[in-house]
Amino acid sequence: MSHAKNKVNWCLKNAEKDLKETERHRGLVKIKPDLNKAREYIKKAEHNLNAAIYFFETEYSDWSASAFFYAIYHSFLAIATKFGYESENQECTFALIYYLLEEDKIDFDKELLDKVATLDSNENKDKIGIKEREFYQYGTKISIEKETYERLLELTKDVLSNTKEIIEG
Repeated sequence: MSHAKNKVNWCLKNAEKDLKETERHRGLVKIKPDLNKAREYIKKAEHNLNAAIYFFETEYSDWSASAFFYAIYHSFLAIATKFGYESENQECTFALIYYLLEEDKIDFDKELLDKVATLDSNENKDKIGIKEREFYQYGTKISIEKETYERLLELTKDVLSNTKEIIEG
């Protein structure tokens, strides 16, 4: 069994356990596939992308990194929802995207996915979207470097484009 499949199974079991104990889970839950909700996640991703652009054009450009990250993350939630999953955990979401790719259920650029997601939380610090978000969100810099902004902008647009093809394809 692949690492992604093991992680997805753990996320499903963890959520099931959480829901028995509380009303909220921190994993993955199987739901009815919902194309309309997937499209709403796409709108949210586009909203976050537009926010990142707006932040860069104002004195709040440090927030662009977080907005880019969440545009990417909401794109992944759109994919999850289309395939009948609800996620309440970033690692579980990333694992699910890897799993769907491994199972040939989605056609997503693996190289692109590898730039923004991981199956191991210890590797998160090395991923472009996560690394920049954490640097600007938790650090003291109040403006994002232009080349970082441009790289994240292209990365986010690529993820969103791949996601739209999956959702509407």
